[in-house]
Amino acid sequence: MSESLQQGDLPDKRQVAASFSRAAHSYDGVAALQRDVGNELLARLPALTPARWLDLGCGTGYFTRGLAERYPQGSGLALDLAEGMLRHARPQGGARHFVAGDAERLPLRDVSLDLIYSSLAVQWCGDFAAVLDEARRTLRSGGVLAFSSLCVGTLQELRDSWQAVDGFVHVNRFRRFEDYQALCVASGMQLLTLERRARTLHFPDLRALTHELKALGAHNLNPGRPGGLTGRARVRALVEAYERFRQPQGLPATYQVVYGVLRKD
Repeated sequence: MSESLQQGDLPDKRQVAASFSRAAHSYDGVAALQRDVGNELLARLPALTPARWLDLGCGTGYFTRGLAERYPQGSGLALDLAEGMLRHARPQGGARHFVAGDAERLPLRDVSLDLIYSSLAVQWCGDFAAVLDEARRTLRSGGVLAFSSLCVGTLQELRDSWQAVDGFVHVNRFRRFEDYQALCVASGMQLLTLERRARTLHFPDLRALTHELKALGAHNLNPGRPGGLTGRARVRALVEAYERFRQPQGLPATYQVVYGVLRKD
């Protein structure tokens, strides 16, 4: 059963920052989906020549460097909640400043940006309306916010398998796509595009999937997750439950990716 994100379901920001900080050195080695999604988001950008741009939730800085190459005449900022990610990204360059900060409370002046690019970061923000408000505050007239995120249905195979085992929360919860629609419409900005696209990865076994999630820093961060070690019997039961989803290519892990582009009038 799909579950939408409720206020009490949100991971603590300190836990999110710590988890992604720990994953800084392993992230790029397993981030093929993240690179594909970020490149797809770049392809959706309208024609513009930003004098000042922000990579919001920059992570290891992969797309910070991509934005610097795409807009060599502009001045770039990179912001992330995870200090470990910034320490990893900063020496590789791409932005003039690397800043630790929160997308819901940007440490930036009003009307100071022409482009905010954010790929697979805002799903960790509890208050997406605040993210949109901050984008509207900091963008200049004609400025663009482009984001990708995840919505309900992401890792549904893993969620359903755990549900069959013990019913506890083992998989991160995400907003409904309809919530993204409503919040974008209410943002006060012009909604240029908003769509959801499913991406399915395949893994040889469950261990490969869980290893990737941990290496990304995106393993279960939800409040209410069971504490302590997962018992061997439960792991065996989970493997058996997930095997029911097996396809010729392997065990599927589906991501429901949201792409949105908005412009400030």
